[in-house]
Amino acid sequence: GSHSLRYYYTGVSDRAFGLPEFSTVGYVDDIQIERYSSDIGRDEPATQWMKEKEGTEYWEHQTQVSKGSEAWFKHNVKVAMDRFNQSSGTHMVQRMYGCELGDDGSIRGYYQDGYDGREFFALDTEKWVYVPTVREAQLTTQKWNSPEVNGPERRKNYLQNICIEGLKRYLSYGRAELERRVRPHVKISDHQSDTTELRCQAYGFYPREIDVKWVKNGRDDVHSEEAKEILPNPDGSYQLRVTAEVTPKEGDSYACHVEHSSLEEKLIVVWPGPSKDGQNMGIIIAIAVVAVLLIVAAVAGFAIYKKRAGKPDAGYTAAANRDSPPSSIVSA
Repeated sequence: GSHSLRYYYTGVSDRAFGLPEFSTVGYVDDIQIERYSSDIGRDEPATQWMKEKEGTEYWEHQTQVSKGSEAWFKHNVKVAMDRFNQSSGTHMVQRMYGCELGDDGSIRGYYQDGYDGREFFALDTEKWVYVPTVREAQLTTQKWNSPEVNGPERRKNYLQNICIEGLKRYLSYGRAELERRVRPHVKISDHQSDTTELRCQAYGFYPREIDVKWVKNGRDDVHSEEAKEILPNPDGSYQLRVTAEVTPKEGDSYACHVEHSSLEEKLIVVWPGPSKDGQNMGIIIAIAVVAVLLIVAAVAGFAIYKKRAGKPDAGYTAAANRDSPPSSIVSA
């Protein structure tokens, strides 16, 4: 399947809620591989294979990048507060960036900034230009897009080359964990009232991507009002419940269809009809649908800054990327 390398940065204006002033976490897929906080002051491995495979030089380099980013985030939290006439309160600057390597060798990058939970701007990785999400971001994006700063080109080199190289290296370290496949357990039940609520639960599966849906008469997808929220389990696996309200008519059949990368065949759990106690268990039937569903996990992240209106001379500085030298910090 596809794999991703993502970094999340968070800077806060004060120590409210017990948060460190600055922190970073790095993920390969959904596995945290390293972390840094201003409280500890150094980058640390978050998995045994990162601890074993990367030496002292790597962690010292990552620490220097994080310290440079820490200074940058502290500066820009203050700049953002000033631009929005905020002299007190808890405020937060966030960033998410990373890259994705597809099964077919395709690559994709993303880079987004946020402030106080509002998206501020993002990097368009097709046109390679910073795009403001809010009016206050226009000055910042103009500066970062300028030939003098050439911000998008710097990010392009990182996202398309350095990030992908790092992702491949980390994948080689943790392949056994990152590429494991655990089949979902599936059960169905129903609840009878004015209508029939069908429930299908898939649990204990890994990786996270899965497709679960109710199907009527073998061909018609049944709409589910409930959002399909995939939840983590303590053991690192995932679970998902999909419900649908139906009014069965004579001759209708309903089944829960499950597709996951651990399955060679689609799983179909047939609903046997209304149960007396409302807790019917279905019979699992595997049908030969030749295809393993590989769903690419969409990564979302928030990030933003804010712009200080009327003070163009004191702008943001762009923090160094992970795996790039701290000296690559540029002014904007």
